[in-house]
Amino acid sequence: MSRRVALPPWLAHALRTQRGPVSWSAVTRGALAAGPLLLAAVLLHRTSLGVVAAIAAMLAGINDRPGSRRSAVRRLGVPAAAGALGLLVGTYGGEHLTAVPLTLLLTGLGLVAGGTSAVGPVASGAGTQLLVAAAIGAGMPVAEAGWQRALAFLAGAGWLVVLRLALPTPGAIAGDFRFDGERDAVAAVYDAVADLLDAVGGEAAGRQRVALTAALDHAQDALTGPRLRRYASSAAERRLHAQYAAALPLAEAATALAWAGEPVSARAAEGPRRLAVAVRESGATGPLPAPSRSAPALRALDDALLRAAETFDRAEGGHQRPPARRRPALDLVRAALGSGGREYGLRVALCFGASAAIAQALHHARWYGEHQHWYWLPATAVFLVKPDLGPLASRVLCRAAGTVLGALVFAGLAAVLPRPEGLIALVAVCGAVIPVSTRHFGAQTAVVTVLVLALVMVGGEPQASVSRIGETLLACALVLIVGHLPLAGKRGGGVRARLAAAGRAAHAYLDHVLSESGDRGERWALRREAYRTLAEARTAIALAAAELPALARHTEGTDAVAAVLERLVDTTTACAVHLDETGRLTARQARQLEDLAAELERGGQRLGVSVPRMPVAA
Repeated sequence: MSRRVALPPWLAHALRTQRGPVSWSAVTRGALAAGPLLLAAVLLHRTSLGVVAAIAAMLAGINDRPGSRRSAVRRLGVPAAAGALGLLVGTYGGEHLTAVPLTLLLTGLGLVAGGTSAVGPVASGAGTQLLVAAAIGAGMPVAEAGWQRALAFLAGAGWLVVLRLALPTPGAIAGDFRFDGERDAVAAVYDAVADLLDAVGGEAAGRQRVALTAALDHAQDALTGPRLRRYASSAAERRLHAQYAAALPLAEAATALAWAGEPVSARAAEGPRRLAVAVRESGATGPLPAPSRSAPALRALDDALLRAAETFDRAEGGHQRPPARRRPALDLVRAALGSGGREYGLRVALCFGASAAIAQALHHARWYGEHQHWYWLPATAVFLVKPDLGPLASRVLCRAAGTVLGALVFAGLAAVLPRPEGLIALVAVCGAVIPVSTRHFGAQTAVVTVLVLALVMVGGEPQASVSRIGETLLACALVLIVGHLPLAGKRGGGVRARLAAAGRAAHAYLDHVLSESGDRGERWALRREAYRTLAEARTAIALAAAELPALARHTEGTDAVAAVLERLVDTTTACAVHLDETGRLTARQARQLEDLAAELERGGQRLGVSVPRMPVAA
């Protein structure tokens, strides 16, 4: 009998590929972004600015993920603005500063961008583009002024944003053009509620509850993106918002049933599934299954289903926006300046500053030969030091393999393609492939390597595949060394900061439920924040566990604390539903809250995680 060999976590993560359907609309946008921009610039004899615009479109294409148009504006626009600022600072710094002051400037940028990246995914993307663009500005000298390059960068990223807003997705062509991602996101919430109800009492219940949290997070982000008006401006959008709000009590009741662990009848999931179909088709709900009211959570589920049906039958919803994520300015500052932000900021600053210094030294020593650009080494270090792109060893392996593959492929293509038209076509093809390549960091690196080498050659630089491989391997070694350096403070600060944030959110949610406040909108908003921060902590813990053993040991035991927090939030949800129905907690619920609060406090003290003392039911 053959035995399967279990790979170490850091290697298994490097080989893992994301799955899911191909976003052909993103492929179309990628094909229409960098390539046409470069072609227009060449025809207008402004090739260098076209290269900058194409790089901006490429970076925006990496962030062009599935979601609604409104959320895409923030996801693409904020990093682009940060990139333009970085390009401006890098260009003027490279023009007016000598090597040592320029290195200090870039190191300071790394410290700021690294700390800011701890705030969230959009801030992380902004920090990445700030540093990459600063390296390009300082290490890719061109004739145009810094402000012209910054405007070209904004134009390149802005062109992709325009494509994202103007081009319909396949699912939106047959329906309402305005709601391509929002409608699917809301329908997915109702499907996730039905899946959880089907799984109640079985081993898959925990996994389906996590899937419900992800669906709610995605729908909330899709509906609460930036807007010109405070409230939804059309009846269709108000109705969609009301349908999302109607899903919140359903999700709460389903979570309470999952906590109880007693299987429910199959017809309990029929109602949410019919509501999901009604959302996607923008139609009526039709007949719903007969109610089953044998327990408080079942009564809550049926009441929520009835209220949802009434919402669907109305011509339009109210003017209340969905409960949004509560992120006060103090929390953002705490995330950037806390232990996680400080640790990440120091490592980014060290990697970025050291790589810039080495790149300049090699440049002045003529190691690059006839090449004048030295941006590749610090730009590579920026991507390698990003913890949200995967564990350190996984990032290094994928980056090295992807760069070698991409450079070799480009060397072969550059020998046969006509210039510049063949290289421009290659840029367009790579732009179209980027949305597919984001499934694996190594594949994405290979595609980006081909695209950037083609851009640089169109800009007048000779073929640079061999030197780019050498610089990438040097950056990999540098980041591995810095990643293992002992710094001031305790390792694993980012994971502990996420756990502490999840603890604070759980405390606020539990305190609100035990106060028996009648404000359900506030309760649902607090519940969403508790589950979202918990999911973020779980993601950070999983990435840390897949590091090399020397790094993974610093976060051992954090998954157990996260599991206690998860049970506490689930129990709080069950208590909220029970209090609505009976006005008092059962002895089992009160005892579980007390036990979980004590266990959480012990776990937090053992790991040095600052978790607030949880209120206990009277």
